Amino acid sequence: MAKKIEAVKLPGIRKATPKVPVIGVFATSDPRIDTDSRTRCRNIARMAAGTISGAVVLPDKTPVPVVYSDVLVDSEPTADIVAQQFRKAGVDILVCVPDTWAFPQLTGISLLQQFPSNTPLNITCGNSGPRPGVVYAHALSGAIAQYGRLVSLNVGTWPDTGLNPKMTDQTAKNLIDWCYAAVTAVALRGRRVVILGHDSMGMETALAHVLPTRNTFGIEITRLDMKLLADMLAKGAYDKNELAALRAWINKYVGKRLELRDEADSERFNQSLAMYLIVRDLMADLNAVGGGFMSQLEWGSDTRGVPLPVADTMESLFNSTFDHNGPKPAQPYATEADVQGLLTMLFMTYLSGGNPPLFMDFRKVWEPWEVQALAKSLKVKFTGKELWAQRGLVDGDNSGSASFDWANKPGSSVKAIMDGVSMPLADPGYFPGGGNSVTFMTPPGIEGIAARLAFSTACGLFSFIWDEAVTTDVPAELGRAMCNLTTPTWPHTFVVPKYATMVEYKQYPPANHFHMTWNLPVARVQHWMDLTGVLSVAPWAARPKFIEGVDRPQPLVHLINGGQDMFKLLGRR
Repeated sequence: MAKKIEAVKLPGIRKATPKVPVIGVFATSDPRIDTDSRTRCRNIARMAAGTISGAVVLPDKTPVPVVYSDVLVDSEPTADIVAQQFRKAGVDILVCVPDTWAFPQLTGISLLQQFPSNTPLNITCGNSGPRPGVVYAHALSGAIAQYGRLVSLNVGTWPDTGLNPKMTDQTAKNLIDWCYAAVTAVALRGRRVVILGHDSMGMETALAHVLPTRNTFGIEITRLDMKLLADMLAKGAYDKNELAALRAWINKYVGKRLELRDEADSERFNQSLAMYLIVRDLMADLNAVGGGFMSQLEWGSDTRGVPLPVADTMESLFNSTFDHNGPKPAQPYATEADVQGLLTMLFMTYLSGGNPPLFMDFRKVWEPWEVQALAKSLKVKFTGKELWAQRGLVDGDNSGSASFDWANKPGSSVKAIMDGVSMPLADPGYFPGGGNSVTFMTPPGIEGIAARLAFSTACGLFSFIWDEAVTTDVPAELGRAMCNLTTPTWPHTFVVPKYATMVEYKQYPPANHFHMTWNLPVARVQHWMDLTGVLSVAPWAARPKFIEGVDRPQPLVHLINGGQDMFKLLGRR
């Protein structure tokens, strides 16, 4: 009779630490080839791992761990060995770097099948002739695509000969962009966001689609009633000394640009700051990666209750890369409990390695003729060659969620950023609870991706409507007139899409909010959409189907299944 094995009690943990993704790099090979060729394969695995290591970071700038094996996967037994090595190391992202011919089923596929079906896989190879790894890469990619699994193929360049080849910068960039997409997809599985309040002001385009969000991204949505925040605010459930430090920080950096009429205004502003401290701690207790606050109408606008101060400063602090305690990760936070806006900012923040998100109303779209007409009426001189005169622009502004970082150029000091920030009193008509708005003017020349997530019940898929974009400015008198036509006391960012015309742009937004993140490569967004099954929507007539060096090549599994949209739709069956 077999001896009974006792169950093992695990040691206690005081607080859970969310898992950080681990990238595992391995090389395949052929057992029949010479020693130098096999040594070269091992060296390429080390080289590729070194290329990734330190180049891919989480929003808090923690480098994503990278491991590699010097066991060449050249048979089923070696595939088992490397798979076990990777499991023990916690690997959940795979990078294969072949340099010789091998047999796909005996090698890469035997390893891949030991990992969950949603494990991201990249094949990066040089276009080398001697052994030839590129032939194996095509065979492996084709085999995997035929059984319906996604794999990203990066046929790059490294020298055909030599024991220690190095990949080119473009090959490395392509690999790193894919790694960011894979890390974003994996790191957010099992994480949660915290939403205070219920449906976002009745905006169907901002609803918390709980089940699709869970099924598509693995993200949980914790919903808390705003009464909890009101109660904690009334009870003073925050550190009074820290509140004093936060207020002193605002006084130092904003000074007289903080508009206060009397002590009552000052106390309301302090309540707004206390909200930041309370919600920050709530989110930390829940290990949350982002959040949102409904506010309207019940919190600050419904006079049947007791209107409370606006949350604009709180939301800006969350989205910024600093606060009174110094540098911190940008923590995407959505005004009006706009969950789809939150998810948009969350994904782009991870894809960019922590760059601050911008939350805006898709407010006033100025076609070129329209902004030119206003300039002429104001007798503002222009040549017609200015970006705004040629392309038009969108005046993006909203009462909350504007990251302070966007008040200046990327890399600016806290003082330089905050010098451009003012905090006027909130509009008493919309916000009888009072408090202060945040306002600034984003400088020109900031490039990035402007985008918005959407959901469709008809197909059960999320879509990502996006374009490259740049911020611009206009002559001061013209700018004042344009801001006064919307809401001058809110932040303003003049956005010009790269390919969409203003006619196209104003017809296709999926919601009244849109979002922008700077220094975000297009390929990262595209790889992430591949990995998550999100539809790519960029219907701009002027945008080429494929831009070399910008777009990622289409995965083969898309092409042999009728295109990327068809493949993603088939995946929902």
